Amino acid sequence: RGLSLSRLPALPRTLRCVAFWPGFCRVTFWSIHCKLLFFNEVEMLNIFLCQSTQTSLKSHALYFQDSGLRFHYVAAGERGKPLMLLLHGFPEFWYSWRYQLREFKSEYRVVALDLRGYGETDAPIHRQNYKLDCLITDIKDILDSLGYSKCVLIGHDWGGMIAWLIAICYPEMVMKLIVINFPHPNVFTEYILRHPAQLLKSSYYYFFQIPWFPEFMFSINDFKVLKHLFTSHSTGIGRKGCQLTTEDLEAYIYVFSQPGALSGPINHYRNIFSCLPLKHHMVATPTLLLWGENDAFMEVEMAEVTKIYVKNYFRLTILSEASHWLQQDQPDIVNKLIWTFLKEETRKKD
Repeated sequence: RGLSLSRLPALPRTLRCVAFWPGFCRVTFWSIHCKLLFFNEVEMLNIFLCQSTQTSLKSHALYFQDSGLRFHYVAAGERGKPLMLLLHGFPEFWYSWRYQLREFKSEYRVVALDLRGYGETDAPIHRQNYKLDCLITDIKDILDSLGYSKCVLIGHDWGGMIAWLIAICYPEMVMKLIVINFPHPNVFTEYILRHPAQLLKSSYYYFFQIPWFPEFMFSINDFKVLKHLFTSHSTGIGRKGCQLTTEDLEAYIYVFSQPGALSGPINHYRNIFSCLPLKHHMVATPTLLLWGENDAFMEVEMAEVTKIYVKNYFRLTILSEASHWLQQDQPDIVNKLIWTFLKEETRKKD
């Protein structure tokens, strides 16, 4: 059953013209007005996406009193089953886990989160609200609110960075750790300083430090940069695997074309240099690292080095001809590898 975004109400033309502005706009009334429109629009999109996956997905929200933030997530599987928590990367939202939500619901309560600043989750305006400490606390609070003390934690790209940090800071919360196309954070910071090729591939980290201009560049020409990222031969999804459908691409563009929708995701990167390298860095959790060999943003050598930071069972699987967007590009293979890892008995390394 296809998804038709034409059934969703179109934004007024004046709002579309200034889609990038409200996220960093200081005019309080205008920001609140745009935010209300944004949630109404994206909430409708999430309902359509849940229905289009042809599985029993449901959209939910959590409210946290301490931070004052509302977090959106989509879940599959019965309550009470072991929790599998999925953390997406940039620039994505919960929908990047559509294949895994369907696959693992038989044995897990599968929860795909919209990270702070993404999708239907609240997006604080100030960049200091996106420090790594805040992002780690978000995941801890979400587990508590869902009624779980531990989970199988899976992260891709930036979500992989957060997953590593959770496993380091709160090892008791993670039964098994699965990271897709992101090395241990210390490997990343050390490698990038010694390898100019990786420094060039990660140049967007530095570009994102500039106020407002990255948001503008992503939004011009009808979000041409975002479309290129997902569909080009060099960086896109599905060069050798599952193709990103027109409807899938429309969903991504729709989410990130809402007022202020780019500022939150980019603000994640605007705090990274104050937090790395880590003082505490060893991982005590059984870990699976999956890597697409043709990742346009991360050199595969970092995956090999990561094992020195894991003092428990560690498995690395590199998939040839697979892209950065591994769980969407090669979902059947990724799901099979995850099942194998989840079902096998792991033991600590001596």
